[in-house]
Amino acid sequence: MGTEPTITVAARLDRLPPSRHIRKLVTLLSLGGWFEFYDLFFTAYVAVGLFKAGLFTPTTTGLFDLQGFASFVASLFLGLFIGTLAFSWLSDRFGRRSIFTFALLWYSVGALVMAFQNTPQSIDLWRLIASIGLGVELVNIDTYVSELVPKEQRGPAFAYNQFVMFTAVPVVAFLSWQLVPLTLFGLDGWRIVVIIGSIGAFVIWWIRRRLPESPRWLEQHGHIAEAERVVAEMERQIRAETGAALPPPVALEGEAERKAGRFSEIWSETYRGRTIMLVIYNLFQTVGYYGFSSWVPALLISQGVGVTKSLAYTFVIALAAPVGPLVGVYFADHVERKWQIVGSAIGIAAFGLLFAQQTEAFGVIACGVLITLCNNWLSFSFHAYQAELYPTRIRAQAVGFVYSWSRFSAIFSGFIIAFCLGRYGTTGVFGFIAGAMLVVVIVIGVFGPAVTRRRLEAIAG
Repeated sequence: MGTEPTITVAARLDRLPPSRHIRKLVTLLSLGGWFEFYDLFFTAYVAVGLFKAGLFTPTTTGLFDLQGFASFVASLFLGLFIGTLAFSWLSDRFGRRSIFTFALLWYSVGALVMAFQNTPQSIDLWRLIASIGLGVELVNIDTYVSELVPKEQRGPAFAYNQFVMFTAVPVVAFLSWQLVPLTLFGLDGWRIVVIIGSIGAFVIWWIRRRLPESPRWLEQHGHIAEAERVVAEMERQIRAETGAALPPPVALEGEAERKAGRFSEIWSETYRGRTIMLVIYNLFQTVGYYGFSSWVPALLISQGVGVTKSLAYTFVIALAAPVGPLVGVYFADHVERKWQIVGSAIGIAAFGLLFAQQTEAFGVIACGVLITLCNNWLSFSFHAYQAELYPTRIRAQAVGFVYSWSRFSAIFSGFIIAFCLGRYGTTGVFGFIAGAMLVVVIVIGVFGPAVTRRRLEAIAG
């Protein structure tokens, strides 16, 4: 007779019912991510302030003109690229919680320094430095959420996580609308917007100290007693909340085996196909996502909308940012994850081409809202998806590697979008975006494995 499979941390976590306790943990993670999204998305909203101050120009005189706004966008994504590619392994080595805290503090300091710079070169430099912390943080959030949440709740948990984070978008849009045209305390309004995000991140750092380490990571690294303590506390909280006994854990054959993780494993026979698929996906998805969100006011101005009106329109569009993930909280695990990504990409392409043809306020805002909804459904779906495809021992560095290619792509796509905008207008921009979304549809639709409602250890193989 064979031996009974060992009851692992994964088996105990995956049988936990939905609860306020798990939602609280995801909320704490998401509050840190809130300021990451605040920073990511203020790029578009402070643009007109940077133009007004004479620090950057909307278009470029050459493909890599550092005086153009595209260099500001590129510095963000170069920092994200460095953070995700070069430093994501730290999370697998030292733990999710400690690197989480370190990355947020790094970002806060870098952003605060950037707010007081006075040349395009120094602004770009400190934008890059702050963004390295952002790159590490965003990979860590995905890894952390996937490992804490039971398998039946991963899709809704990622949707809820992104809903909380995307509420930053209308907030930063509103603040920019109100502050960017002004000068306060001798500071340009765009600087105030940046400072608010930096200081707020310090506050969230303090709040998130109550987060536990990932029990999956603890078990993987041999910290059995600590993993037991974390899981036992989660079980105790949920039993007290529900007033019912927990269902028995179901172990999978071989999942108790602990192996040391190595970066080279992502190129093994098991994971090579997934890695190539996700690299190609990330190279192209960011064209659609940031091609719109980082350029909304500039795109509107190019269509003849004034600066003040462009910020007002952008704020209305931004109100839709949390809506896609909020709806996803209820539907994320009812449709296979890969098809949600495919459907969202089709929507981005179609509504983007429509946006380019609009001349009236209603059409501009309606198409902008629809693009935003599709963008953000795509976002929570793929953040969950790529974290699900690798084992705990290499999850952060694998996700960091494949995700880094979206940042690499965005470094150059910003210059291409600026070039297209200057030469061919918004129609050229969205034609470029639609082509990128077609690649996304093919690579995920044809080569992506199914993941929904499966245990991480079973998906990893």
